[in-house]
Amino acid sequence: MIDWHHLLGVSLTDYFTGSCYKVEMEKELSLKKQRLDILIIEQEVGSPILELPDGLENLARHNLMTYKSLRQPLDAWALDELIGHYVNYRKQISPSFDKLLPAEGFGLYAVCTRPPEKLEAEVAMEPVKEGVYDLRWGSRLIRLIVLSEVPPIARNALWLLFSGVAEKVHYGFSQYKSRQRALRPVLNNLFASYQLEGIAMPYTVEDFKREVKEELLASMTPEERLQGLPPEARLQGLPPEARLQGLPPEALLKRLNRKQIEAYLKKLSARKRARKRGA
Repeated sequence: MIDWHHLLGVSLTDYFTGSCYKVEMEKELSLKKQRLDILIIEQEVGSPILELPDGLENLARHNLMTYKSLRQPLDAWALDELIGHYVNYRKQISPSFDKLLPAEGFGLYAVCTRPPEKLEAEVAMEPVKEGVYDLRWGSRLIRLIVLSEVPPIARNALWLLFSGVAEKVHYGFSQYKSRQRALRPVLNNLFASYQLEGIAMPYTVEDFKREVKEELLASMTPEERLQGLPPEARLQGLPPEARLQGLPPEALLKRLNRKQIEAYLKKLSARKRARKRGA
């Protein structure tokens, strides 16, 4: 079974790496296990992100996110659960139940791969921009992000990876710049997961792996590329002249004994006499 929630959570963790937000996954919010998919918290340290993916422009101090992948519907029950997580979490981090942190410090997000057709018939969805909507659920405003609908532009690369639309996924792979090298295997698994779901990608896993290798090699210093290679592997393929280039004569002669040097000098003398006779 494909763990889409884990893949999105790890990807968001990478996206916010080094920024003023941190991401927590499957946040435990009760004595009985009821996990919130993703929690994004603003921090005092880290760099601000100048251009966020569509729908995240209004991040609050605490942001609770529910996520429904390709085969999961976003329905009324999912929004009820999100509100329940919000109430529980707000109680947990407030000084006391009588002194709750201000409601405006919390943002609620519902992210889904495909349009929530059933939900559309139950609640008004106010368009904010392409693929992004606001809807009111009880007393709270929820930001809805439909990943298959967001436009294919660079700032949406992370969303496009989970869009379920082959062309958009490909574009997302080409545009997303991971903050951590450890994310690359995760992206590889994500690509393979689409193939398991029967979604034909416009290029192969081998193409993706080759692009990853090229990108990784381009980012490495010569020292990093050679690290761990034995001397014979480093010299493999080099002609003798290239191997000896830059070595002073003294260093070369140290590797030869007297007989080898004398034999080589005799050979040079013989060649010189032969050239004279030919002239």
